[in-house]
Amino acid sequence: MFKNPKYMYGASTRSIYITLNFGEFVLKKLVEFENEVALINGLTDEKLFYGEIAQEAMNIAVSLIRFGVKKGDVIAISSENRREFWSTLIGIICAGAIATTINLSYSKDELTHVMNIAKPKFIFASPFSYKQHSKNYKSLKFLEKIILYGDENQPNTLSYNDIAKPVSAHTGTGFENVRYDDFQCVEVAGQIDTAFILYSSGTTGLPKGVMITHLNLLAACTPPFEMPPQRSLSITPWFHSMGLISTLSGFLRGKLTIYLPKFDVDTYFKTVEKYQISQLSVVPAMLTALSKAQGKYDTSSVVEIYSGAAPLYEETAISCKKMFPNVVAILQGYGLTECTLALTFNMNFDKMGSVGNVVENVILKVVNPETREALGPNQEGEICAKGLVVMKGYLNKDRRDDFDDEGFFRTGDLGYYDDEGCFYIVDRLKELIKFKGYQVPPAEIEAVLLQHNGIREAAVVGLPDLAAGELPLAFVVLQPGAKLSEKEIQDYVAERLSNPKHLRGGVRFINEIPKNPTGKILRKELRKMVGAVKSKI
Repeated sequence: MFKNPKYMYGASTRSIYITLNFGEFVLKKLVEFENEVALINGLTDEKLFYGEIAQEAMNIAVSLIRFGVKKGDVIAISSENRREFWSTLIGIICAGAIATTINLSYSKDELTHVMNIAKPKFIFASPFSYKQHSKNYKSLKFLEKIILYGDENQPNTLSYNDIAKPVSAHTGTGFENVRYDDFQCVEVAGQIDTAFILYSSGTTGLPKGVMITHLNLLAACTPPFEMPPQRSLSITPWFHSMGLISTLSGFLRGKLTIYLPKFDVDTYFKTVEKYQISQLSVVPAMLTALSKAQGKYDTSSVVEIYSGAAPLYEETAISCKKMFPNVVAILQGYGLTECTLALTFNMNFDKMGSVGNVVENVILKVVNPETREALGPNQEGEICAKGLVVMKGYLNKDRRDDFDDEGFFRTGDLGYYDDEGCFYIVDRLKELIKFKGYQVPPAEIEAVLLQHNGIREAAVVGLPDLAAGELPLAFVVLQPGAKLSEKEIQDYVAERLSNPKHLRGGVRFINEIPKNPTGKILRKELRKMVGAVKSKI
């Protein structure tokens, strides 16, 4: 009956669409903004209007029903960021089916793993995806149809154009556009019916299928207050929760988003100049690369930068201010795929290192990882979450494995909140380096390494050691033309951090830090490299 004084409670100001049908709600908004431009491809300048997305989504939904798709069937999308993605996604959920988005960087084994989790009935694939994985797709017995984007025809596949657009240019046959006034989404029970199956990043193990409900999406995407429209630039893959949910949220406000299919520093800056971008959505690895760029660009239009998916170091944010002189705020949030998008968000520029306060309709607590006792301010522990954005659970996995007795999801992230309720992320619990009983956060050492002008990228893992347990080992990518020795880097860290955090495991120089598409360091790949011979510079 009473609130726990050690829990942090978000406000309850958000209004939710009454039918709890996300497909119905997003389609309504697309039609409302039908004459506005939703997306522009920054490379080709191709425009996509809201009305086009809505029309093709309805056509796809009707086509899927005609193909025999039933409520609860799973349909996959495997594509880079391209125009067909959104009408496909929205069409799937309007048909009452479940959309699952596939990471294009998956290896054959990883792809087989996630496809066997969700067992999609159909897959929509870009030509690039089909070329990479067609043999794998055709080997899956549960996959009945492959639907290709683009103008190329392939044997035993269907064309997106034939099911999404009236009167196909290929065949001269087709159908009439579905009218919005005649269309009705398949009914769903929004609190329990799954809309998306997304995948955990798999940075420490194989990805798990995250079940996101219609209610989760409504809670995450519906803004709690009016937000001024900004012209934003996005590079985040749409198959990942950050790109997926943030873009859908923008659709509900009629926002114009410029997107790029892949990240390149020079192209990125030139796109900012060309389109006078006012808002950037980035991951910290991108900010690091941008802040160390050598060229001169006009970035005066940028006033806001939003960062997510990984910790944003204060030093990176400060150096980025020099590159974007008119930025009012560089803000970050904290969230997980399992929590649809964000659990906290920082609106206070004075607290640069914080991920902010709890968002609406969410409760967070910090607990002792051993005793599970709730902790108070400035005490580090595991962050646990409960609320409208928290997933239904992992597909084919017992919910009790990941939720505690109070229904809180155990995030596996180590952090704390201060006296003002602002949260700070320390590191992943599973990624802490255990040195002689001390718990060493790799992120803290990485933050120091990135302050060095000669270091472009850095990642730290534990090197197994019989006496100490683990020794901090750094993988380093140098700036072009920089020359640093292993000892110089070790001394640099030793001067700035306490004894347990010194690089006793050494330094290894590599050409690139392995990351997933959202900028998270793939430490499991680095651990595979730990046994390799030390590289010399």
